[in-house]
Amino acid sequence: MDRDDALDDEPEELGTEACLRLLSTVPVGRVVYTEHALPAVLPVSFEVVPDGRLLLAVRRDSATARGLDGTVVAFQADLLDPLTRSGWSVLVHGRADILRDPEQILRALRSGLRPWTDEPDPMFVAVVPELISGRRLSASGHAVPHA
Repeated sequence: MDRDDALDDEPEELGTEACLRLLSTVPVGRVVYTEHALPAVLPVSFEVVPDGRLLLAVRRDSATARGLDGTVVAFQADLLDPLTRSGWSVLVHGRADILRDPEQILRALRSGLRPWTDEPDPMFVAVVPELISGRRLSASGHAVPHA
């Protein structure tokens, strides 16, 4: 591998707009929060709303909902191809708050956003991004054999 090939495989740092655009292309991410004084990670359905917030769908009255309300969380989503070792990953840090405004809740319900579990009355959590970072890995052109 020559020097130019090595540079092509370096991750590309993504700006905020690119990160939000990529997040809007996948329906599931992982929220990281604190539960019983320990880090917890949970896959959640989400969407990026027009004002740039992330809207997460969780089960009402769950430990997750209680653990997210009014806290600082991390949220991560990606789309990766293990064969070419290409794709992207976005990490968001921000404050999470349960939606309480009836109009915002109705808008979320109309969007079709729902938790993974069959929940007839979901709870929605808004994450206001404070720090957003992302990286894109370009395909090297070489397939990676399965381990």
